[in-house]
Amino acid sequence: MWKHGQFHWNELNTRDPERAKAFYGDAVGWTFNDIPMDEGGIYTVCMDGETPVAGIFMMEGPHFEGIPPHWFAYLAVDDIDARLAKAESAGAVIKRPAFDVAGVGRIAIVEDPSGAVLGWMTPASES
Repeated sequence: MWKHGQFHWNELNTRDPERAKAFYGDAVGWTFNDIPMDEGGIYTVCMDGETPVAGIFMMEGPHFEGIPPHWFAYLAVDDIDARLAKAESAGAVIKRPAFDVAGVGRIAIVEDPSGAVLGWMTPASES
């Protein structure tokens, strides 16, 4: 079960998911479930036994130009829309407005006043 204000998910953003899977499969022992995304492409869920522990996202398109591969974290919040309004009034920039991912939750990308970027999400009820 998730809790407001705690880190909830980590995601590897990379241009070479197959190489990442080979590395983390060998070095850490993860297995992988590939899931087709609604907008096209594949999202990979990294598994430790039966437990999902992270995701792998393919960095494609011009909005990723100049950005190196990186791990990206998501913070769980109780009400994404209300929290985004509070974040903006506190000086944050909403880099990607809230959107829904079926079975996952409602997600947004936030840049805090210091310039750090983080995913915020209200997870689906039991995720």
